[in-house]
Amino acid sequence: MAEYITSGDSDEMGNVIFFNNRGNKQLSFDFVPGSLQLDGTDAVTYYVDETRPSGNVSVEESTSAIVASMDTWEAASCSELGITRIPSDGRPTGFYSALLGFGGSFSYVADVVHGGWLPGIFFDRLRPNGSRSILGVTFTIIYVDGNGNPVDTNNDNKGDVAWREIYYNDNFTWSAGASPGFDIETVSLHEVGHGLSQAHFGKAFRTTSNGKLHFSPRAVMNATYSGVQTTVDGTDNAGHCSIWGNWPKN
Repeated sequence: MAEYITSGDSDEMGNVIFFNNRGNKQLSFDFVPGSLQLDGTDAVTYYVDETRPSGNVSVEESTSAIVASMDTWEAASCSELGITRIPSDGRPTGFYSALLGFGGSFSYVADVVHGGWLPGIFFDRLRPNGSRSILGVTFTIIYVDGNGNPVDTNNDNKGDVAWREIYYNDNFTWSAGASPGFDIETVSLHEVGHGLSQAHFGKAFRTTSNGKLHFSPRAVMNATYSGVQTTVDGTDNAGHCSIWGNWPKN
């Protein structure tokens, strides 16, 4: 399963209404406290792969932006996730990058892995024109039984997550807070929302008379980038709290 955020300029979500995501703001797969956490704890761990850097931003700046996005979700007052970074040590990462022939590893590294920047052709493998529309993508790796069916050990009607992987599209120009380019922290904050089981939310549409793009509401978890957003509030916070408010007693 993959969730991605698109460039607002690409108009890849449609001609008039670009997306209209409603519902409970939750993905259909989630982490399970206890024995299924591969690191043996209920804390959420993450890893930043610094061997696949952006072509526009230094490794130090990009890692700092990703860490800031993780810290923002950790700071949500409704949850106690114990989000912890595993230090970058040069190991290969990427179940999906390995699967699609871009190098990597099928081994578990952390609950949320930032797999770095991959070339546009990787994103073309995900959807037509992906290299020019997809800014970042989050993959979910789940547990399955002997017949290949998703496992749901805690009977919450959600498949059990093993880990998640996030990749960024190096076909775009990136920035660390200042334009020009797409802000790394903003896109990372969105993708980490998926990494923490939150779905897209909100609606985007264009006024035909003046071509202006509108968001209802404008939120981190909108499916399209709409400028720098480095705080979590409103619907984003509500979605997060609905998933993690009782962790690890889910």
